[in-house]
Amino acid sequence: MRRGPAWLHSLAISFLALFLAASPTHAADEIRIQEEIWALPLPLPMFAYLVRPVGEGPFPLAIMNHGVSLNPTNRSFFPLVEFRDAAKWFARRGYLVVAPVGSGYGAAAIDIPERALYGPFFSKVGKCTNPNFRDAGLAVAQVDLWIIDYLAAEKRIIPKDVIVVGQSAGGWASIALSSVNPPQVKAIIVFAGGRGGRVDGKPNNNCAPDRLVEATADFGRTSRVPMLWIYIGNDTFFGPELSKRMHAAFIAAGGRAEYHLMPPFGDEGHFFIGSPDAVPLWSPLVAKFLDAQN
Repeated sequence: MRRGPAWLHSLAISFLALFLAASPTHAADEIRIQEEIWALPLPLPMFAYLVRPVGEGPFPLAIMNHGVSLNPTNRSFFPLVEFRDAAKWFARRGYLVVAPVGSGYGAAAIDIPERALYGPFFSKVGKCTNPNFRDAGLAVAQVDLWIIDYLAAEKRIIPKDVIVVGQSAGGWASIALSSVNPPQVKAIIVFAGGRGGRVDGKPNNNCAPDRLVEATADFGRTSRVPMLWIYIGNDTFFGPELSKRMHAAFIAAGGRAEYHLMPPFGDEGHFFIGSPDAVPLWSPLVAKFLDAQN
């Protein structure tokens, strides 16, 4: 496979050795899978957690987009693998799963203003008086398109069999991606998607909820990809009232999305997908949705 910058490749190999040394890859009664850490030589190089069935492939692709943090320290300690149990569930359904670690996060936590769109917009939407929710989502959506093109060129994936999964800001990016209707993407799954949640750390205090709903409708005007939206009753970033408004605006504008509000989960429902205990709760919904796309 083609390599990115030497320093990125060296770090990736180090992480891979440490990670796989402590990582069981399968249970006796399940499809065997293997976990890897890749350095992706994209126009904006980045690390990615990858888990896939054992074998040569090619496989259908699942991209998993993570959320964001406005705190530089939190970004530097961002986990290399945020949705490991969820990713392994998709891999056992036959997907090659790629979870990219966004620019400015984890080992790549260098937020350089000169990078323009791909630095600030991974974490920032501007002032709440005039937030740019739209471009923030489209910036990460562009990374998804790069990943699809790269893996297709490497013949690792089935190019017309791609799904995208996102949580929080990663879910928002997945909604943004749907607005450009990539022909390779046949379905999108959103967990707790949105931007501008918990301003100043206060629960249920969105940056500009009306603007977020407007931006959702804007994406819905051109989005035609089948989508599944999952929100949780005790999400204090994007609570039920706001998520229902977003969904109604998206559908009214022409978008296609099933909406499901799950019961409260733990102390904070926003991080539902990151919990191993949540997999049995969301997986039947997701499996039914994916089966319907075949």
